[in-house]
Amino acid sequence: MAVEPGAAGGADPVARLHIEVVCSPGPRQVEQVQVALPPGATVADALQASGLLARHPALAQDPGLVAAVWGRAAAPEAPLRDGDRVALCRSLQVDPKEARRLRYRAQGQRRHAPRPRRAAGCAAGAEGSGSAATPVEG
Repeated sequence: MAVEPGAAGGADPVARLHIEVVCSPGPRQVEQVQVALPPGATVADALQASGLLARHPALAQDPGLVAAVWGRAAAPEAPLRDGDRVALCRSLQVDPKEARRLRYRAQGQRRHAPRPRRAAGCAAGAEGSGSAATPVEG
């Protein structure tokens, strides 16, 4: 008794892996490409099929470029599973701490008004909370 392709319990001879390949060629730019690959495909196969490196040669020349599958670094020969998301991660242009310092200096030092001190003996949150009962005139 022969089993038809795609029937329950039978293997589909044309099964494909559906992979999403994403990259950020520049600040605030994201490109996503869906590719269908044969079973046993690798990260390198997905990158080749996406054409992202061909469209963005600067990415291909980046010595710090890393491929990641679901956010974890992966070797080019790592096998893929159906539904995987492959991301091309560029190297950092600036240290995040240094970028924060530069933004702070560019905005200038903000001077905050000092917070008023609570009166001695007041419970935290008791001032102005509106929870105290007010007398009703009658």
